Amino acid sequence: MLVDDSLTVRTVFSRMLAKEADLSVVATASTAERGLDELRAQAVDVILLDLEMPGMGGLEALPKILALSPSTKVLVISSLTAEGAEHTVEALRMGAADTMLKPRPGGFNDDYRDQLLGKIRALKGMGVEEVRRASVRPASRRAGKRPQVVAIGASTGGIHALNLFLRKLPKDFELPILITQHLPASFIPVFARQMEVASGRQAILADEGVEICRGNLVIAPGHGHMVVHRKGTRHVTGLAYHPVKSGCMPSVDPMFETLAEAYDGEVAGVLLSGMGRDGTDGALSIVNAGGSIYAQDAHSCAVWGMPRAVTEMGLTTAALPPEELAETVLASAGAQVWR
Repeated sequence: MLVDDSLTVRTVFSRMLAKEADLSVVATASTAERGLDELRAQAVDVILLDLEMPGMGGLEALPKILALSPSTKVLVISSLTAEGAEHTVEALRMGAADTMLKPRPGGFNDDYRDQLLGKIRALKGMGVEEVRRASVRPASRRAGKRPQVVAIGASTGGIHALNLFLRKLPKDFELPILITQHLPASFIPVFARQMEVASGRQAILADEGVEICRGNLVIAPGHGHMVVHRKGTRHVTGLAYHPVKSGCMPSVDPMFETLAEAYDGEVAGVLLSGMGRDGTDGALSIVNAGGSIYAQDAHSCAVWGMPRAVTEMGLTTAALPPEELAETVLASAGAQVWR
């Protein structure tokens, strides 16, 4: 379903989707109120939702959409403005699965179309039976070395999961937490502030020479990969810009790979909801160095892609919903991490 007050946007999206044999537009709406009425009458897998509309608006409608149809995935169509970034990151925290920037006039090109179709197909996800089978797949590894750092990678659907995970950690949990989240660079400052609220810690953006200390929350910027180096007894972040297999910027793999070496495997790596396989190579590095990998389970993911890859490779110590993952990581860290 397309919910956007712009007739032009609805028309362009409808034409893009009409060419795809496996996709169909079952309804369109020019207001959030009409979108909710359509959702009461139709089964919808994915909603493309504009946030800035007359009347109720997409942000106000989002919790009503999720309550009315919990299985429906919401793809937020975001503007490039600062206010648009604030609203989009808030929508992702509330449970929207992913975002696409609304292009400027003339920007609805083939690249944009391919990205949009890829996101829609990923959000459609697995069938009920496949999710059920995935949910009973046991994790296959014992916990490794006691962690000295927690590193989290997330993508599509990950912001909602990150909020659930971080809010479950007590305020006196003092291991440093590093986060790489796939987001446009312009969204990262808003995302960092949101993570501060969820974790009760000050968020620091990774840069050259930023020291990682106990109690830190360090976030990869949108323009580079966060990497970690050991300098004597200190650990510091750096930035890298090389292409990676996943094509992501920032990517989870460089963070995981450099942490495995810098911390001699004393790492708890966490992979939350996201498309693709980013983080898989880095997770293997952590496991080979003696650390542990924890993954979000299929049932609670918006997209079981990144967690699925490490789970099916047998790299995970646990595959659980975000809140339970937090409890499991707490248990693995032991009493030494409490002030």
